[in-house]
Amino acid sequence: MSTRLFLAALLFCTGCATPGFDIDKALSTAKNLHQATADFTEPQEITLGQGIASNLLGSAPLLDSPPVQQYINQVGRWLALQTERPDLPWQFAVLDDKGINAFAAPGGYIFITKGLLLRMKTEAELAGVLAHEISHVLKKHHLQAIKKGARTNLMADFAGEALQQQGVNPALTKLVSAGTEIYVRGLDKDDEFEADRMGVVIAARGGYDPYGLPAVLQILQGINAQDSSLALMFKTHPALADRLGLLDKLMAGPLDRFETQPDLAARFRAAMDEGGLKVKAVRK
Repeated sequence: MSTRLFLAALLFCTGCATPGFDIDKALSTAKNLHQATADFTEPQEITLGQGIASNLLGSAPLLDSPPVQQYINQVGRWLALQTERPDLPWQFAVLDDKGINAFAAPGGYIFITKGLLLRMKTEAELAGVLAHEISHVLKKHHLQAIKKGARTNLMADFAGEALQQQGVNPALTKLVSAGTEIYVRGLDKDDEFEADRMGVVIAARGGYDPYGLPAVLQILQGINAQDSSLALMFKTHPALADRLGLLDKLMAGPLDRFETQPDLAARFRAAMDEGGLKVKAVRK
């Protein structure tokens, strides 16, 4: 029921309302329900993302390497400037985790594991992965997944408490928990494919060889499928062959002219060396 119809029904029934009926509360509820079924506001998105990011940090600490963390933020924020949401409070970080994965939380919080970073050889590969995660934020994939699974009254409570700014918001706590669960079961396959498609374009806009992301997918494809470090990624993402096949169809032709853009392998190795992470020589 739309807000307008809901209000009309209330007005029509005013004469038969029971004693103690609070019209102001009913109007507030209608307003909150309307907001709950619309998009999150940007401040709500950021608040929700902060909570989810905190939960992700609870599962693995940040890598203790300020040079690497600074480098990741420089690359990530440059890529974010190439998008339609450059003013989000973008934050990029490396988790001290041997698992091979990367995550995005609403509001611009991006994480990559040390395990995945050590598999890379060039800055273009790093840019491809970060651009994929940035795309999830741009398209609000996690927010849509949360909205799809959350109860309408929970969304309304979050909207109402956020509007009133009344201290701790129990609805926010529940939504953060629901949002964190997405990282265990994964997003829809179509969301991942869309992030791949957008990611290579964002990387190209940033001046990188857009084939960095496919290169990373090929690296992962070469790892033993039984390797436990890949377990979560395989569980939460489409098959690597499917992702590579779709990217091949997309990139052949339109993005070929950008493959001469630099991969910045030397700069990547220098940044890793400065931060105490050793990577192998770039592939020929």
